[in-house]
Amino acid sequence: MVGRVFVLNRLKPWLYRHYGCTFVLTGLSFFAFGALSLNLIYLLKTNVELFLDYGDMVIEDGALLQLLQLLGYGYLSLAFYLLFKACEHILVIRLTEDGPADHER
Repeated sequence: MVGRVFVLNRLKPWLYRHYGCTFVLTGLSFFAFGALSLNLIYLLKTNVELFLDYGDMVIEDGALLQLLQLLGYGYLSLAFYLLFKACEHILVIRLTEDGPADHER
């Protein structure tokens, strides 16, 4: 917990100072979130239909492992979305501020 807070406390001021990198990171996280989300919809739908059609029999064929992997990808997609929103917030503040300000928040 302490290490994570330390990294976040150092990352936020860095993103404020390097808004070009923040913009690029915003775009990358947006595309990663979009690609993962779109793929997840199709794969999760197919996996659930497989369970509904064949029941417990597909667990032996690895469908349960695949379902767990899809849930993991869902959380990875969520992480990219949160990174996108954090970068977006920083960029909006940078673009709408009136003058120079202390970005060590």
